[in-house]
Amino acid sequence: MSGRYVIIEAFLRWAETAKAESRARAANALGRAYLQSEMPAEERAAAEMAMTYLLDDPSPRVRLALAEAVARSASTPRNVILSLAEDQPEIAGQIILLSPVFTDADLVDLALHGSDVTRVLIASRGEVPRAVCAALAEIGGEIEILCLLENDGALLSQASLKRIAERLGDCADIRGLLLSRDALSSDVRHLLMRRVSEALSGSALVQTVIGSGRLQQVTREATESATVAIAGTAQHEQLPDLVEHLRQSGWLTPAFLMHALCSGKVDFFACAITNLSGCDERRVRSIISRGRVYAIRALYEDAGLSRDVSTIFVEATMIWREATRKNGTALLENVSSRLMRKFRLAEQPPAAAMQLLDMVEKLANAERRQAARSFAALATLAAA
Repeated sequence: MSGRYVIIEAFLRWAETAKAESRARAANALGRAYLQSEMPAEERAAAEMAMTYLLDDPSPRVRLALAEAVARSASTPRNVILSLAEDQPEIAGQIILLSPVFTDADLVDLALHGSDVTRVLIASRGEVPRAVCAALAEIGGEIEILCLLENDGALLSQASLKRIAERLGDCADIRGLLLSRDALSSDVRHLLMRRVSEALSGSALVQTVIGSGRLQQVTREATESATVAIAGTAQHEQLPDLVEHLRQSGWLTPAFLMHALCSGKVDFFACAITNLSGCDERRVRSIISRGRVYAIRALYEDAGLSRDVSTIFVEATMIWREATRKNGTALLENVSSRLMRKFRLAEQPPAAAMQLLDMVEKLANAERRQAARSFAALATLAAA
């Protein structure tokens, strides 16, 4: 009989009669010796077999002692790690939280088939790979996701962040953690902003104070203004995703597009027209910035705007061009006021155009009120 079998046989005979406390000390010493000592190959194989035997020890103290010895090492045999990871929570916890032996696939499998406690441990690891984050984003509950978002070592992709927002954006704590991320994409910010609006609209207290009809109008206008602001601050590379998100959500209405154009969010506006028309982005930007009136109107009608409405958009574009040439910027009030003078004083426009002009007038009035508030605040500071 080889030395390997002599060693393991002696260990097994001893383990049959030894007390749990002694077996626990032996399990811990065995694990540390396997990882830290220089052993001949035969003894190393015998030690691995002994550890495998201890996985079935009836005392949790023994299995915990083994887990404590081997949890942090990348040299621990996979069969030992995978078995301990499926043990009772106190034992599995250290392994799941600390072991570097797991592959991404191992962790995804544990997340899919484990308990919520297992998923919290995975979400709290020193580094959580992208694939594992994606699995947790898809199936994790609020506690697991909060742990994931608070973990600086979690490699969350924008797709995972969006999925979290879609699934759990109603949770205020999760919304807060998502919105605190500087790198959060604009489409996810908009999605979360809508969740806030929906929460306010559903509040019985707010409905009582404001009234349900007025509340719906206020939240819609506030959400639209906030959406335009998000569009104005979005990075250029984020714009196509934001535009597509808004299109699928039904936000790319003529009124919203006019709001963006009058507010000077021309990069976003051009990206939206590119999406809606199917034209090449460079061509769209060239037509908006330098094209003739008929080319601009044809582009807007390709994007789905009716002839009555497209005429107003063409005029807004020409006013924006002129204002930016003179001042470098186009203020919302300047664009909207000039539109009102041109079309209100003209012959009675069609109903669709009237609705659009009403919206433009509201924008101009809101801009004036904001300017007045800013002036009053400055005057107060100057007098102090």
